[in-house]
Amino acid sequence: MRPGIARSLAPATIRRAHGHNYLLEVTVAGDVDPKTGMVINLFDLKRVLLDMIEEFDHKNFNLDMPYFTDRIPTSENIARVLWSKLESQPDIGKLHQVRLCEDEDLYAEVTAAAGPDVASVVRRYSFTAVLDGHQGHTWDCFVTVHGAIDPVTGMVTDVGALDRLVKAQVVQPFDQHHLGEVLGASSLTGRSACQGYLGSSLRPRDRRDVAESYACADP
Repeated sequence: MRPGIARSLAPATIRRAHGHNYLLEVTVAGDVDPKTGMVINLFDLKRVLLDMIEEFDHKNFNLDMPYFTDRIPTSENIARVLWSKLESQPDIGKLHQVRLCEDEDLYAEVTAAAGPDVASVVRRYSFTAVLDGHQGHTWDCFVTVHGAIDPVTGMVTDVGALDRLVKAQVVQPFDQHHLGEVLGASSLTGRSACQGYLGSSLRPRDRRDVAESYACADP
């Protein structure tokens, strides 16, 4: 058994024309030590992460950080840089995943399985259904786009274009509408919505190197 440990730290604030408060989550994996009962000493992991965050905190990424002299500091590129710095640390075990949250609705992650040049971008969208003429449940729709980080744009996908697509194909048809009537179904779950309507509406049309997945959280 190879469990993972996620560690969340205080966000890094970027002072520039367009700033963000980032939340970093790091997962390491490994065998459970029979003596300590731990995969890794959390004190060592915390020390390494705090030292790394200090280098990035309250910095202008475009001007102050050498990592971005030849690349745009997108969430994907920042996550890739953080991965490369953590991967060389011998005290934190085997690095499994780095997730960088730009806000509560958008994050990028790099994993050991895909490698540092590939990332997933996850975007959350919400809509509120109508039930029997009254406001019903609020649903969360998570759209994941997975692919190589573009060397020019630093992105896996154009998030603005993704927003427009999901708004037109999902949010507008569903929000303040009866989902059963929209989908022609007497009962509905998040899985059935994703396997049916969302899968056909949001399937990639022009990118063969990008995979998309969808998850609707049942209210």
